[in-house]
Amino acid sequence: MTTPVKISLQAAEKHYSSPLGEDVIALAPVTLEIASGEFVCLVGPSGCGKTTLVNLMAGFEKTSAGAVTIDGRPVLGTDPDHIMIFQDYGLYPWRTVLGNVLFALEAKGLKGKEALAKATEYIELVGLTKSKDSFPHQLSGGMKQRVAIARALAVEPSVLFLDEPFGALDAFTRMYLQDELLRLWQEKKPTVVFVTHDLDEAVYLGGRVVLMAPGPGRVQKVIEIPLPWPRDRIGEGLGRYRRELFKEFHLVHQQAASEAGYDI
Repeated sequence: MTTPVKISLQAAEKHYSSPLGEDVIALAPVTLEIASGEFVCLVGPSGCGKTTLVNLMAGFEKTSAGAVTIDGRPVLGTDPDHIMIFQDYGLYPWRTVLGNVLFALEAKGLKGKEALAKATEYIELVGLTKSKDSFPHQLSGGMKQRVAIARALAVEPSVLFLDEPFGALDAFTRMYLQDELLRLWQEKKPTVVFVTHDLDEAVYLGGRVVLMAPGPGRVQKVIEIPLPWPRDRIGEGLGRYRRELFKEFHLVHQQAASEAGYDI
């Protein structure tokens, strides 16, 4: 049985006006389909449009041309069923861990015992039960990101967008949270679009990796990674796809450097 399409981009473009009134193409036409329950990673060098692309899908920006749909409906703005997690956590400093997760549930209309039970469940899922009464300033970076993930998943979104969520974390915490995210994704099965500049992270997490190139931002290649989870970080199976992605990324880097006038 074919998995239904969740997110569809049809020749989606994004243009901006420069201070001089010139038309700047931030994102060339992108056509891409993402299946329901899929885990897709977007990678590429700075300025390649990966954040712009995810912002179009999440409804933070509107297309200049083309179309973006989720479940067959045009994306016209943000949606409480489509949640974004950022690198800076976005926690409310005056609320505890429990309070932050409860806030998301209350915004969705859940109150009282039902909201408390669900918040407690997701705090336990990310391993923060002992810290549920702590405030953000009392938490490490990794713990803050786990709160952000719990808050996002507690409202049971059908789509989860993550924009470089682990970029500011140390290597050990980053690997731990990668595994935690995969565990939660496999358990809850939202559609995940994960933006990263880390090629190893993309290969480890994604069922597909979308490599983007700059000048203007565009999709260079889509690499399928048909390996089951959990994956062996240093195994030959993953190494094959890692080499393919690094080879393609090097070509993108060479092309970008050449267009910028640099010798490499």
